[in-house]
Amino acid sequence: MSDDVSRALFARAQKRIPGGVNSPVRAFRSVGSEPVFVRKAEGAYIEGADGKRYLDYVGSWGPMILGHAHPKVIDAIVQAARDGTSYGAPTEREVLLAEALCEAVPSMQMVRLTSSGTEACMSALRLARGFTGRSLIVKFQGCYHGHADFLLVKAGSGLATMGVPDSAGVPQAVAQATLTAPFNDLAAVRALFDQRGDDIAAVIVEPVVGNMGCVPPEPGFLEGLSELCRARGALFVIDEVMTGFRLAYGGAQERYKISADVTTLGKIAGGGMPLGAFGGRSDVLAKLAPLGPVYQAGTLSGNPVATAAGLATLAQLRERTADGGDPYEHLEATGAALEAGLREAARSAGVPVTVQRVGSMWTVFFTDGPVRSWDDASRCDTAKFGRFHRAMLNRGVYLPPSQFEAAFHSLCHGPGEVELTLRAAREAFAEVR
Repeated sequence: MSDDVSRALFARAQKRIPGGVNSPVRAFRSVGSEPVFVRKAEGAYIEGADGKRYLDYVGSWGPMILGHAHPKVIDAIVQAARDGTSYGAPTEREVLLAEALCEAVPSMQMVRLTSSGTEACMSALRLARGFTGRSLIVKFQGCYHGHADFLLVKAGSGLATMGVPDSAGVPQAVAQATLTAPFNDLAAVRALFDQRGDDIAAVIVEPVVGNMGCVPPEPGFLEGLSELCRARGALFVIDEVMTGFRLAYGGAQERYKISADVTTLGKIAGGGMPLGAFGGRSDVLAKLAPLGPVYQAGTLSGNPVATAAGLATLAQLRERTADGGDPYEHLEATGAALEAGLREAARSAGVPVTVQRVGSMWTVFFTDGPVRSWDDASRCDTAKFGRFHRAMLNRGVYLPPSQFEAAFHSLCHGPGEVELTLRAAREAFAEVR
């Protein structure tokens, strides 16, 4: 359970901040607990407000692939801040980061920087509508692409965690502009195109879902979406806010050998600072103002401190590869050890779970079958997950406080961290069975 200092801070926070948190899943409600207030972090660990140390598998929800407070990233942030924190004007770092992103993801010929993944996805889909002259978007049940009004339709993540099917405050007319289909169900998407194809501007997808837990694509699913969009004149938008630079340096598109018309990025691309991006084919991006009629803007877009953090993070990933120490091989080996160990710990305790992993994204689902869609995920025993989460937290292992969020490990997680995790898991599974 959270410490006494965190409890006191949470009590204060609830008087001034709705629910005591600035993002719903942080409230720990779905795991029957209260949040740990963090005062600092380093490497694979975070430190609570009372000084207790936790092995972290949230990693700021994905961006801390190098671990917390990497010295090169901190140095870059400090130096950039000394030169001023915001200009509202172009900088060289914006150009350098744009070049690095387009080099990493070849389907991105041009890119526009934003301040968040939500903003990137919202803008990418406005661009798709402007480019195609069509009004409808197809998204998948359980996939979360930020909290823009038209995307809060059968979204996963915090909405699923909080038990809210759709958000209040979203006009019905706006919601009707979004069509939904089950993830991994290509036939359902074909049916939508058969019914409304001339009105569909884009299909947006998390290539590996992280917001209903880690759910990988079935073989042929992503390729089928790409072919369907191409045949029907819609844009194929891949949301790589989580997967970009995490599943490979070129993200899910490199791992699965696919290409998007438009890609959205965030998290690692900003080195953990507030930064997002969307980019793609040059003919599509040419529709953006000031070149074209699709308006998108942001005072803090391309912020000098955020771009410095992003450039430093990407440089570290490249340098490790150049030195012969492929960071993605390390992440894969750590993930494989965690996956096998968690399965064995649950089996030994007689607790039915399904462990799903892609690279350094993973989830322990409290269900006895594979999770391929939101329907599968929604059948998980969330009460048992909550008990498991509390048991792990009591043993110093900080997991995402929701059954419907992927866990992430970093390059700082090594054999010692794996053993600590599995020792805690063996005891936790035995406690909750």
